[in-house]
Amino acid sequence: MTVAVADPIAAAQAAIAADRAHADPALWISRLPDDTILARAAALAAEGPMGRPLWGVPFAVKDNIDVAGMETTAACPAFAYRPAANAATVRLLLDAGAVLIGKTNLDQFATGLVGVRSPYGTPRNVFDPARVPGGSSSGSACAVAAGIVSFALGTDTAGSGRVPAMFGHVVGLKPTVGSVSSRGMVPACRSIDTISVFARSVDEALAVQRVIAAFDDTDCYTRRAPFPHLRRGAVPSSIRVRVASVGDLCTADVAAGTDRAAALLGATPIDIGPFLEVARLLYDGPWVAERTSALRGFLADHGSACHPTTRAILEAGHARNAVDAFDAFHKLAEARRLAERLFADCDALLLPTAPFCPTLAALADDPIAPNSRLGTFTNFVNLCDLAAIAVPAGFGADGLPVGVTLVGPAWSEGRLAALADVVHRAFATTVGATATPLPPAAEPDPLAADETALFCVGGHMAGLPLNGQITGLGGRFVRIARTEPSYRLYALGNRPGMLRAADGAPIEGEVWALPTAAIGALLAQVPPPLGFGSVRLTDGPCLGFLAEAQGVTGAEDITAFGGWRAWIGRNP
Repeated sequence: MTVAVADPIAAAQAAIAADRAHADPALWISRLPDDTILARAAALAAEGPMGRPLWGVPFAVKDNIDVAGMETTAACPAFAYRPAANAATVRLLLDAGAVLIGKTNLDQFATGLVGVRSPYGTPRNVFDPARVPGGSSSGSACAVAAGIVSFALGTDTAGSGRVPAMFGHVVGLKPTVGSVSSRGMVPACRSIDTISVFARSVDEALAVQRVIAAFDDTDCYTRRAPFPHLRRGAVPSSIRVRVASVGDLCTADVAAGTDRAAALLGATPIDIGPFLEVARLLYDGPWVAERTSALRGFLADHGSACHPTTRAILEAGHARNAVDAFDAFHKLAEARRLAERLFADCDALLLPTAPFCPTLAALADDPIAPNSRLGTFTNFVNLCDLAAIAVPAGFGADGLPVGVTLVGPAWSEGRLAALADVVHRAFATTVGATATPLPPAAEPDPLAADETALFCVGGHMAGLPLNGQITGLGGRFVRIARTEPSYRLYALGNRPGMLRAADGAPIEGEVWALPTAAIGALLAQVPPPLGFGSVRLTDGPCLGFLAEAQGVTGAEDITAFGGWRAWIGRNP
């Protein structure tokens, strides 16, 4: 999908006008002059698109990410420096034709989920100025929610790319940790930080992510993607989604919004207590010390220049010890194994994005507790090496937006996008606090040159027990399909066997796109008498599951059911 604009100059003028109308001086830490923005747009217009996917698209950058020639403050003036080079992500966005508007406000050193811990002021919540905007990526989320930019870079360690997305009624994509270079980003917890994306829609967020996701051998925390993980599939007809049992952890409005999304997706409840226990480690474990480590020298020399709450959090890291750290690492290993088991049996975990939206007055009375509560459903996600997309899920009786997050295993962003977009469009028609309609939904990506279409007829289909073998190798759903009327289907216990036959019938199954390099790995998991062969579908040949004739001798012929789903769904 491309999000390039029709006219870069008009898009830049609209961004400038929207910023002027919004009139929030606390949104920006550094805003480029109008003339600079328009000059960039004019240069792009003169060059033409040249295949650039973000040609002319206005964007903003959280001010803990480097932009060459502009100060990076991390919301601490005493820390400020002026980088000579762009962060890796910023360079990729500019190369893709995007137009930078400015650098946005944040909770100092990206420490907080409220958006109020900044000497540059508190960006205004676009729905209720008496409420917090969410953080730490407060300005970035508000810039999208106010209709100033189409997308913005944030960062996410504990939920900073998701919580403010809910409060602004926009999309927040938290990528797989290590899928995006953090070179040129001021670290918070370096081992679990990631640059994130706020956008108007899921597909626009995914389009931006495709630009910035890249292995960087100068960043020791980037990872090579095991397969092309950002391709968009279709929504399968059968999905397995689990939803957190929230009990009294949320307000009634947030719980109701989560229930609506769960009903839409047919989600079934699950107790996430073990993940909530791990979540507490982020602010009560060794990762506090990791924050301190990132700023040790500055804290020693300039501690008095820090926001009081931020300083208290950072100084607390000195009290952590290695023994406690190893206890926490062991707990985390158990939680990661639990996550593996969870996603072996389901496609996504549905969570409230945040349990409530606190008032500014509540933060003034207690700067710590409301902030900690905001991370209830976000803190464990990076720790457990998961991907997530936060989307709007309607509004509460108080007029405030509520949001939910779809969570999946590492490298599942492309698959999550299809589900997240369904939820977003079910409960929202406009962007943020504006009257701008949601951009059109993207079509599923066509089969790529490095993919092979595979026709599945049994447990590898969506929602069935073996589907994880497909998705775990980078497979994505394409469509429901039928064979020509020249096959017979047999029940082989917990799986079917399909044979060519002159007296056959059409058999229903699903076409999945699988990385060609992964076909062998999948075949190695398929027991005899099953294997792969050419299957004749109604619209042409396709690689698919076939059985050896001798392997179905004596097996029950279930051809009359027309497919495996009908067979397993029969009434005995």
